Amino acid sequence: MKKVLFTLLVLFTINASYSQLLVNYDIQEKYEKKIFDISMRDGATLHTIVYLPKNKKEKYPFLLMRTCYSIDPYEPDVFKSSLGPNPFLQEEGYIFVYQDVRGRYMSEGKFTNMTPNIPGNNHREIVDESSDTWDTIEWLIKNIENNNGKVGIYGTSYPGFYAAASLPDAHPALKAASPQAPIADFYFDDFHHNGAFIQAYLPIYPVFGYQKNSKTTKSWYGDKFIADDYEDGYQYHLELGPLKNVTKNVYPENFFWQETIEHPNYDDFWQKRNILPHLDDVKPAVLIVGGWFDAEDLYGPLNIYKTIEKTGDNFSSLIMGPWSHGDWHRKQGEQKINHIFFGDSISDFFQKNIETPFFNYYLKDKGALDLPEAWLFDTGNHTWQAFEQWPSPKLKPITLYFHKNEKLSMQIPGSANDDFQYLSDPAKPIPYTSEIEPLVYTPRRYMTDDQRYASRRPDVLTFATEPLNEDITIGGEISAQLHVATSATDMDLVVKIIDEYPSKQLAQSAKVPDYITMEGYQMLVRSEMFRARFRNSFEKPEPFVPNQKTLVKIPMQDVLHTFKKGHRIMVQIHSTWFPLMDRNPQKYVENIFEADEKDFIKATITLFGNSKIEINNISGE
Repeated sequence: MKKVLFTLLVLFTINASYSQLLVNYDIQEKYEKKIFDISMRDGATLHTIVYLPKNKKEKYPFLLMRTCYSIDPYEPDVFKSSLGPNPFLQEEGYIFVYQDVRGRYMSEGKFTNMTPNIPGNNHREIVDESSDTWDTIEWLIKNIENNNGKVGIYGTSYPGFYAAASLPDAHPALKAASPQAPIADFYFDDFHHNGAFIQAYLPIYPVFGYQKNSKTTKSWYGDKFIADDYEDGYQYHLELGPLKNVTKNVYPENFFWQETIEHPNYDDFWQKRNILPHLDDVKPAVLIVGGWFDAEDLYGPLNIYKTIEKTGDNFSSLIMGPWSHGDWHRKQGEQKINHIFFGDSISDFFQKNIETPFFNYYLKDKGALDLPEAWLFDTGNHTWQAFEQWPSPKLKPITLYFHKNEKLSMQIPGSANDDFQYLSDPAKPIPYTSEIEPLVYTPRRYMTDDQRYASRRPDVLTFATEPLNEDITIGGEISAQLHVATSATDMDLVVKIIDEYPSKQLAQSAKVPDYITMEGYQMLVRSEMFRARFRNSFEKPEPFVPNQKTLVKIPMQDVLHTFKKGHRIMVQIHSTWFPLMDRNPQKYVENIFEADEKDFIKATITLFGNSKIEINNISGE
């Protein structure tokens, strides 16, 4: 597991930027490498590697990437195989800068997850990521030869957070930033979803939960990973039992695990680590990039974009493609998520026509920049669509209603007298995927997985429309407003929006033969988990009164998806989603991380017919 996890972490999540190679492009022939320890305002030094173009005929801007995942290779005479976020920028010529953030690898100081931002950046001694970025830029501008005085910053995943964290009180030389799949708030992104803990993240806790004792170029947490002999991740997590066993048997000394279990609610600890309130009056131009099927960081790019749009007048653009985490920086012809094919050369298109022109325009005064406010991929029509505002103002709200016989309607409200029940048993939780998967960090394929396995379970409510008479495109946020009751005192709710492909007979009658090979496939389009104890406040959870009808509002992330003629819109609702999410005992306990085995009980969950899901129809825009 050590080797597997570290390889996945470096190759797929962290250093996705470096996975492409320019054929016949010799980095060492065209760049020189210099290494510095740059002093911050509190005296700590941050290890920084700079690659400078050997061609001195022009002055170059900086492209900076700050990371907690190592800027290897550290040896002076060993070069990276590629530089920057894509090969086109590498060929353009930039001064590429890589930096270990505070407390990681060769940098001094103490590492903090999602370092809280401290407003103001004028000669204060207290440090955060904004001040460390400021001090780094100030040093680079003054000490690196042949620069043009302009800086861009980028990063994917955790480095995407560091790019976003540079924006508050930004250095005036910082002209362009591209947070890509950025973390915005650990309580709603990555490690939690609406208060529910993402149990699938357990294997990655060693990366974030141990401090190093000295400067090092190697992993100091490598012996802390869970063993690698678990081919059935579901069974491993089930046998692990309550999460209190993790504290006792898996991570007794992991500081981030301790922080997680000590702060089950959205208290001051998590609130301070939310970057969104600090993205006020941002000055640099911002290109925000994400994937519609990013299982790790979907909340971050959408909410960072919306926040910047509300609070500033700088240029900002949102790019959302049919990608998993970091796919836009992987060299691939075929873009596919699980069983769903979206097209060819989509990542190349982004790199060449969006990312490269963005940095060239703001850092080199080169070319024109003709980017819309939002450039989004329709995951049902498999086409790009430009928007001058997102969410689009041209909205035609539709509402999905629940009826007997598993019927879903867009016109007729359901009846409060109707109720739909299932028995939720945390001892037999619903899998998050249709396939047996080994113990993995951040499973991804489930984001477009076939939901027929769940439709056939008695503890899943499934509703579907009649086959559509015309294409319907939905876009923007989704809001589920569920009237529910439980026989116990706590529950979780999972809501899924699904695109059911036609059967062969329906496909023929609807004249959509392209979908015959996927007949009956129930493609997951958007899903969300909500820990219902937080229905009124994420800071102050409340138990349920048994069998009392209660309204629970569940916000779901944006979509842009066309349900084709002949398809059906489906909705599933259930209460376990394992081991992607941790299990709710269903008996209310103050801290689920401390729940005992006896606290996990069966519960009858009731959904009432006056529940609804509000969604936006932008067909024909």
